[in-house]
Amino acid sequence: HTVKSTYVAAFAVAALFVLWLLSGQLDDEGVREPAPSLAQGRDAMLAEVQDAPVRVRARVLAARPQTDDLVVRGRTEADRSVTVRAETSGRIVELPVDKGDRVAAGDLLCRIAVDTREARLAEARQAVVQAQIEFDGARSLRERGLQSETAIAGAEARLAASRADLAQQELDLERTYVRAPFDGIVEDRAVEIGDLLQAGGTCATVVDPDPMMLVGQVAEADIGRLEAGAEGFGTLITGETVVGEVAFVASTAAPTTRTFRVEVAVPNEDARIRDGITTEIRIPVERFLAHRIPSSILALDDAGDIGVRILDAEDRVRFVTVDVVKDSADGVWVRGLPDPVKVITVGQELVTPGQQVEAVLEASNDALSHSEDDAPEAAAAPDASSVAAPASTSVGGEPAVAAML
Repeated sequence: HTVKSTYVAAFAVAALFVLWLLSGQLDDEGVREPAPSLAQGRDAMLAEVQDAPVRVRARVLAARPQTDDLVVRGRTEADRSVTVRAETSGRIVELPVDKGDRVAAGDLLCRIAVDTREARLAEARQAVVQAQIEFDGARSLRERGLQSETAIAGAEARLAASRADLAQQELDLERTYVRAPFDGIVEDRAVEIGDLLQAGGTCATVVDPDPMMLVGQVAEADIGRLEAGAEGFGTLITGETVVGEVAFVASTAAPTTRTFRVEVAVPNEDARIRDGITTEIRIPVERFLAHRIPSSILALDDAGDIGVRILDAEDRVRFVTVDVVKDSADGVWVRGLPDPVKVITVGQELVTPGQQVEAVLEASNDALSHSEDDAPEAAAAPDASSVAAPASTSVGGEPAVAAML
């Protein structure tokens, strides 16, 4: 009986010990849930953090007037360039100008030897005197009825012929002086003293550098945007910038290229702009309002369109597509944004359209609101090692939720 009681007591103690061990797995309502896994803990933490608004940095920007420029590659070209040719034959006896000399209209370029021209001129003058006397005598005889009308007509014809020959001899003598047709610069001199110059031969080439023309070819798709009188700018390959006016827009396209010739007249009184220099021609064709933003905040939507994330009046994120119209040294100019607009400058990669955020406004000025130097303040995407724990970053000194793998 004593042994049996001992066994009963031992079993009772063992049962109590088991119940005591099991009491750690039980709560007031039943069996406790197992401890959460690492992934479950991460998801719970992410859900808790996402309930709070993300803090981003933003800036209010105003649109500024800009121009849409039609850019054409071209060259400089003198307004006038004439090859001055002789109108009579003879030997060159005088060359008062050299290449590069400035000349005025009427200045002597080449002088041809007179030779027998003065003698022929004197003969022609005497022939006119003789013909005039014969005509006067015939007319006097007719008044007395001693001369026929035929004789009078013949005398008058001889007088007219002698006068024409006199004019020809005077002109031939004058043509021994080859003169500049307009104010300009002697670009080339084709003869030397002693050369025999035939009629039609080249004496010199004279160019008129004022105004200097900027000449380019415009595609047929853009020619309708141009009109004479518009302002034009030129950037020469030498680095010089000039301003002029559109002087000519062709109405007929070149048959091979289907492009239209355009000329911009630039004042060039001192002849500092030379003929034949490669030039970039810019002609403003449209004026509009645009915003200057850092290129770093441009993004793509699901359709592949370029746009910017902005904030509305309630600080909710919106994605607005834009047109990039011009690059500058400190950003890009875009069209399509409301004016004024609150753009997200830091943290835009952490938010999605429609999301409520807390915006920290930056100071606004005429300079670009944000640059690439601010990039280290923006959140960086986590690497593979961040899978084991929630990732977060800082925007403007405040915590912001980053993307997780």
